Amino acid sequence: MSHYAGPLLTRPIVEAWAAARQDGTGKWRGSLDLGRTDDDVSLAADTWTWRDRVYPWPGKLKDRTLYWWDGESFEPVSRFSGSLIKLVPTEWGAPTFEIDGIKMLPTSKESPVDDARRKVALVEPRGKVVLDTCGGLGYFAACCLDSGVARIDSFEKNADVLWLRNINPWSPDPEAPETGGRLTLTHADISHAIAHIADASVDALLHDPPRFGIAGELYSQAFYGQLARVLRRGGRLFHYTGSPNKLTSGRDVPREVATRLTKAGFTAELALDGVFATSR
Repeated sequence: MSHYAGPLLTRPIVEAWAAARQDGTGKWRGSLDLGRTDDDVSLAADTWTWRDRVYPWPGKLKDRTLYWWDGESFEPVSRFSGSLIKLVPTEWGAPTFEIDGIKMLPTSKESPVDDARRKVALVEPRGKVVLDTCGGLGYFAACCLDSGVARIDSFEKNADVLWLRNINPWSPDPEAPETGGRLTLTHADISHAIAHIADASVDALLHDPPRFGIAGELYSQAFYGQLARVLRRGGRLFHYTGSPNKLTSGRDVPREVATRLTKAGFTAELALDGVFATSR
């Protein structure tokens, strides 16, 4: 599926249109690509026009939901295949996503892209070959591209998350001219795919796995040994862990991760909401 270039609607946008139509303006200017660009929209009784294309008015829209044009109607940007996966708008423009109602990216205090930028800065990607183990919406990859990475190889296991990436205008498109061929995106489980990556072939690592209860194999000593194998000596790693509540989980996951990484051959320390490590 090529990267979606159509409009994305939310309930507040359509309510603003209704107000503009009611006061006789018939015009609205704003963003239909989550803040990436602004455009004029012409509003008629039953249709509206954006970028020289006419669309029907959507039906009733829900809060905290994005809608895309599937060629016939406006539908939620969500899929269900065992779990409900949904792209969710934020006040920052760049969306987050949820799996069964659990938010996958922090958005309460800043944009998920700004959050990713701080973490990516720790591995200093400029001019490097970077392995992005769990690509998600691609914000780590986007920040690496902006920072002048030589190449970033990104893996994502979930086909529905890859579909969200194709809809999300903030997710980098590997085929876009501006990426310059520096981004590869592979639909694969990194816990298996990493065995096919050559020894000492990457300069830096970004590891943003699902929480431990969902993907424990990505926190295992064996997997950390593989990370140490593919990373060149002196290479940097940032491992997102989040901040799980020790009182409810009974575990200190960040410190457990730091201990395992140290055993695998890294110098590790807690940093941001995860662990920063350097290959020894």
